[in-house]
Amino acid sequence: MANLPDMTKHRGFPSGLPGTGFQFTVRRANPKGATKIIERKRFNDRTPTEKLADAAFLHAIWHMFGSEPFERGNLDAGRISWLFNREIVPAEKPFDPASYEAMLMIDEEVARKSYPEAFQEVLEV
Repeated sequence: MANLPDMTKHRGFPSGLPGTGFQFTVRRANPKGATKIIERKRFNDRTPTEKLADAAFLHAIWHMFGSEPFERGNLDAGRISWLFNREIVPAEKPFDPASYEAMLMIDEEVARKSYPEAFQEVLEV
């Protein structure tokens, strides 16, 4: 196997939303480099399961890191991108969206308005 870039694995972080194909983490680093985080536009026609996946992902981040900055590591770029520049923001300047070492943080005020259920002690899925 090719030499893989260094990537922090967040032990104990859920791998995805049970019973769906929505993943929250990646198993191993991409030998071509980290997938770039982008700001994905959310439309009103998103399914309840897609919204639940966002809430569950944010819930897991909040309960693992709280309001502290965290390293992207093995967190899925696609799932981050649905929340990026809204509920999840860069925690460093300059910010490299294609780095496993990129530092992110929750914009708590925005996140609590968008996904109040993510801040409950238990999130029913």
